[in-house]
Amino acid sequence: MTARTFGHTDVAVSPISLGCWIFGVDWWGHRTQDDCDRMCDLALDQGITFFDNGDAYGNGRAEELFGNWLGKIPADKSERVQIGGKFGYDWHNDPGEKGSHRERKQDFSTEHINRMLDDSLRRLGTDRIDVYLAHNIKLPHFHDDLFAQCEKWVEQGKIGTWGVSLGPAIGWREEGFQAMGDHGAKVVQTVYNVLEQHPARELGEMATSCGAGILARVQDHSGILKDAVKKEAHPSGSDHRKFRDANWRIHGPAKADMLRPIAQGHGMTMHQFACKWLFQQPALTSITATLTTDDEIREIAAVPDLPDITPDELNQIQEWYHDDFGLGADAHPCDIKSSVAEGGSERSQYAPGPTIIA
Repeated sequence: MTARTFGHTDVAVSPISLGCWIFGVDWWGHRTQDDCDRMCDLALDQGITFFDNGDAYGNGRAEELFGNWLGKIPADKSERVQIGGKFGYDWHNDPGEKGSHRERKQDFSTEHINRMLDDSLRRLGTDRIDVYLAHNIKLPHFHDDLFAQCEKWVEQGKIGTWGVSLGPAIGWREEGFQAMGDHGAKVVQTVYNVLEQHPARELGEMATSCGAGILARVQDHSGILKDAVKKEAHPSGSDHRKFRDANWRIHGPAKADMLRPIAQGHGMTMHQFACKWLFQQPALTSITATLTTDDEIREIAAVPDLPDITPDELNQIQEWYHDDFGLGADAHPCDIKSSVAEGGSERSQYAPGPTIIA
């Protein structure tokens, strides 16, 4: 795969990243050390060199499993690996409940984040994290000391570059804009897929103007674009998708059916089409992909070599998107979360923001 850089940094990564949260949480089934070793070996052999991790995934478990794998592979392979990490959750004092999606206590104080970085480096068995992100940070946590410390880590060589990971729900546009525009963040990780384009498109415009890059997540629209969700499905139990609304469950498959002929015309699966569409979006550096099987790793690793979606097809897709795929107002994407909007959320928008000239 041809590596891409995060904006004006020298941090180059593969355009597909293996999301290592699958090793820390059981939302997609329990993963053992052997599972981690096999899947990471396969991903690296397929050209995926970027592995996106986080200290809160299984409260350190995902980092431990990955670090064990990294320490066992030959040096010529480990030198090809780029590591993503995240910080900010105080999971030692608020470990959360198994199967819960409750947002846990966060701590972005200088003392806490320095300790957490050192702990992550130890678990990973490395002296550097290439891409380090403030995990689900909100505006009240923004402070100059935090961003100064991030820059200090870069100078010390502990990290390659830094940014913000926005969530857990879709939204938080203000955090992305301020992180890049006011504080120099070079990476924004956000929900971005062909069926949920806002606010990621605006954040991409901002990233282009600021010399930053976008790291997309939920590339498959929570399984819809893997053809893994049927209209009549009702996720429950530990399935994280049970928090999705009826719009996602009912209208998502119908939208995918409209996109399917384009994918088939290029010899792609729907999942490959979803990633190819993202690859062709401005400012997109990499996709943190939730790949739960060996076959999915092989499937998505093949995407860079598949033919591009044509300009006419891209325009058709945008026309459908702007019109809610002709399915009516009930099919409009879910509201996005906001730190500044009254009530904490606002309707997803389609109109592009103003052009920003650097």
